[in-house]
Amino acid sequence: MTKNKYLTLFLILIITFIASGIGGFVTASFKEPWYSEIILPSFNPPSWVFAPVWTTLYILMSIAIWKIWIKFSDRKILIIYLYHLLFNATWSIIFFGFHQIELALINIIIILIFIIVLMRIYLNKDKFSFFIMVPYFLWTFYALILNTAIVILN
Repeated sequence: MTKNKYLTLFLILIITFIASGIGGFVTASFKEPWYSEIILPSFNPPSWVFAPVWTTLYILMSIAIWKIWIKFSDRKILIIYLYHLLFNATWSIIFFGFHQIELALINIIIILIFIIVLMRIYLNKDKFSFFIMVPYFLWTFYALILNTAIVILN
């Protein structure tokens, strides 16, 4: 990655939103009619909530890794982040594309493990990066609960 910090932020945002775009494309293409036909928990949020929440979270996670990168240029942390993004994008493919809700549940557990690993690294290197990952962790944990409830109900 480049040493120009603003160009680096731009590149990280692009990479992160490519992952988001893949997930969004698969969701839009394969969600219906399947999703309307499965049993959803009563605490499932309306569909319109997901886009603004995920957009915000993708921006926050990008800023978190960017701050770490510009301070430490640690390729190991960046690679962990990129693998985490791979699993993040894969969840939508598994859940909405293949309709494999049990496999998606395993995938979301892996995502949470990656988030925890990243947050532990961030805590020791940059507290701001750690704290702006908290909403992502909480939302993904909520998604784990939703995914679990969908597995149980279906």
